[in-house]
Amino acid sequence: MKQTLNTSWNGNMQFDALVSGHHVIMDARAEVGGQDAGPRPKELMLASLAGCTGMDVISILKKMRVEPKTFNIRIEAELTEEHPKHYSGMHLIYEFSGDGLDEEKLRKAIDLSQDRYCGVSVVYRKAMPITYEIRIMENE
Repeated sequence: MKQTLNTSWNGNMQFDALVSGHHVIMDARAEVGGQDAGPRPKELMLASLAGCTGMDVISILKKMRVEPKTFNIRIEAELTEEHPKHYSGMHLIYEFSGDGLDEEKLRKAIDLSQDRYCGVSVVYRKAMPITYEIRIMENE
């Protein structure tokens, strides 16, 4: 299945990508000629990974009849110093809260996402190591 995406230059360092009918404005910081009107493209790589695996995990947990009260994914990424600057590794921190959460079920859902379902993760793992941890937060 072929997919296409159009990205238009809006002037200066700003670009507008039309993604699934939604405009995603990307821009650079002012010190490099942008107006800071949107996220940087590399940061969107992190958002893509978090969104992809997050949707998988929630879908799998629902099938397991596990409903977290809250779910958050933080990503710590190592950026190289030399050009072209790129991520050399990513560490995902899956944070859950809720009553009676079974860590083994959470781990199974994450492993299924990482190993079988999340296409973003599969591609990124070909370029760098990706690790993760699970944190079960106390209910407030």
